[in-house]
Amino acid sequence: MINFIICDDDLKFRKKVETAVDKYMMKNHTEYKIYLFDDYDKSFLNIVKQKLPFKIYILDIEAPTMSGIDIARIIRNKDVDSALIFLTGHQELSQSVLKNEFVFISFINKFDEFEKHLTSSIDKAIQIFKQNPIMRFKDNGTQYSVAFNDILYITRDSVERKCIIVTDYAEFKVSKTFSELVSILNDNFVQTHRACYVNKKRVACYNRSKKFIMFDNGVTIDLISSRFDKELV
Repeated sequence: MINFIICDDDLKFRKKVETAVDKYMMKNHTEYKIYLFDDYDKSFLNIVKQKLPFKIYILDIEAPTMSGIDIARIIRNKDVDSALIFLTGHQELSQSVLKNEFVFISFINKFDEFEKHLTSSIDKAIQIFKQNPIMRFKDNGTQYSVAFNDILYITRDSVERKCIIVTDYAEFKVSKTFSELVSILNDNFVQTHRACYVNKKRVACYNRSKKFIMFDNGVTIDLISSRFDKELV
């Protein structure tokens, strides 16, 4: 899932950005979601705080309450992995971005082949994301891309006969078999139960006597079996 966070106080231009993103992503057959804002307000800051996968920020340099440079500094204090793409109608402001030494994808002039440069920048951001360890698979026609680092554990629901991939931000119920999902996990995952694999890199606490695991985000599970817990001891 690619999450696009777009901010521009000009409604018409904001819609142009949204249309350009839709046009590009429709060709890629990848799940995505677009969040639209007209200012760097409380709602925008709430998105910054949320742990969402693969964020691509498309930021207007000039907004009513805060500059794109200021908001980029806030984003980078919390998140070094998301992609930043800056937009402006004033090319001379590019020096302000460069002076702050942000790790960003591009600085786009709104009046100079905007869509072409935006498409190229999105493509570059997605290619960077693909270099990170990711679980990729197709299920019932939907393409899933989930960063391994975001996965807490996977388990099997015997009632619904689906597998559940539990992440920081969502639970994905898929029709893939448990063994099919296990076959594409990386070495960070260990089996703790006949129907559970956990990401040992995310385990903060394991209590063998009380049979529970606590992850680094506070989530706990009791899917523990003495037959499978050897790698957590």
